[in-house]
Amino acid sequence: MSSLPVPPQPVVPARWRTGARWPGRAELRADLRGGLVLTGVLLVAGLPAGLLWEALAPRAQFEVTADGPTVVGHPSAELLVADDGVYTLVLAGLGLLAGVAAWQLRRRRGVATLLGLAAGTLLAALAAWQLGQLLGAGPTAAELADVGARVTTAVRLHSLPALAVGPFVAVLTYVVAALFAPGEDLDRPGSAPAVAVLPPGGPLPAPGPVQGRPPAGRRTPSSFS
Repeated sequence: MSSLPVPPQPVVPARWRTGARWPGRAELRADLRGGLVLTGVLLVAGLPAGLLWEALAPRAQFEVTADGPTVVGHPSAELLVADDGVYTLVLAGLGLLAGVAAWQLRRRRGVATLLGLAAGTLLAALAAWQLGQLLGAGPTAAELADVGARVTTAVRLHSLPALAVGPFVAVLTYVVAALFAPGEDLDRPGSAPAVAVLPPGGPLPAPGPVQGRPPAGRRTPSSFS
């Protein structure tokens, strides 16, 4: 009577056999410094993003007259929401680049890098917002009182939820890349290989055929002679 086939045993990474509540705790501590550095780099990257927003945001011109400011030309009706649109596109591009760049840090792939990516892009969004509004400030009271002078409208972010676009795109890019990683270790160099863990008292897997010997029950050509 043939024995029933032994089901395959679960395979888990070797670092999960330590008995810790969360096996990624040591990895998180090791990558904490790298995550903080990533956060700082992204914060600095928010400064050129703010310069780009201020340069690309459309603005209307006004000429100061005795009766008050008069619009020059025919500005677009979407001028009030154009600042938000340009800011959203700039921060979405920054988030995409940040997510791709963070994924290229193979030795630091993990939770710490993901947290640093989210925090860094959020700080970059705040820095770009403040710098853009500072450089694109509206006319002062003295400029509005100068008859004959031309002034431009200020750069303003009217929709504060746009601050979350950069972090959302960055985290989404990183998570999508992790989903297509070839292994649970995210293809991180130096990770421990996966080993089979047998439950206590469980059956041993059936041994495979020995190299050079045919399986039991199979007759070789020499046995017919």
